[in-house]
Amino acid sequence: MLKHLLYAILFVSTTSSMAQNSIEKELDSIQDELQATKFIETHKSNKGQIYIFNKEKHKTQLAKDLFSMGKGGSKVITTEIDKTHYKIIDKYEIPYHRYSYVYLDGRDKSVNEMKQLQSSILAKYNEGFRFKDLAKQYSMDANANRGGDLGWFTKGKSSTELQDTIINENDGKDIFTLDFPDKQAYYVVVRTHPTRFIEEIKVLQVTETTR
Repeated sequence: MLKHLLYAILFVSTTSSMAQNSIEKELDSIQDELQATKFIETHKSNKGQIYIFNKEKHKTQLAKDLFSMGKGGSKVITTEIDKTHYKIIDKYEIPYHRYSYVYLDGRDKSVNEMKQLQSSILAKYNEGFRFKDLAKQYSMDANANRGGDLGWFTKGKSSTELQDTIINENDGKDIFTLDFPDKQAYYVVVRTHPTRFIEEIKVLQVTETTR
């Protein structure tokens, strides 16, 4: 009886070890997001996910370890019950922008009044008024409390219509106006920081149960 039990334990242990080695070999062969996605679809029990880590936003020790590696690098974290693999499938830099704005609601004013208000704000800025003070005074939305600051953003990363328009329409000016007449929305926008290229990595996370 004891002999059979030992054989059973040995069989389970060997099978588990072979399965883990197989997973590791497959992960080693993954070179891009397409292959990672296919792996996730064919290994649903491993609950694979693809995450994007941003070097400015993610400051955990795991993120620091992953950013220190090149594309294709990997890290394994083992606990008593599972083993989690992290495989870097892409590494790149993308431009991030930072602007502030004054929003003017044109529903109760004419277009000419909006234009005059925009000109007044521009004139005060050129006279030396701080833009964040102008935003707190004139801006007609809740972001006025933050001095109109939009924070760091990049196109296509859950960006808003305003942010995309700022990126597309800015012709190198540090301060400019934007109008959305169909929405009766008028803006004065200022660049507050130079464009920054921030490093990001795409990471495949796969977890396998060890017992």
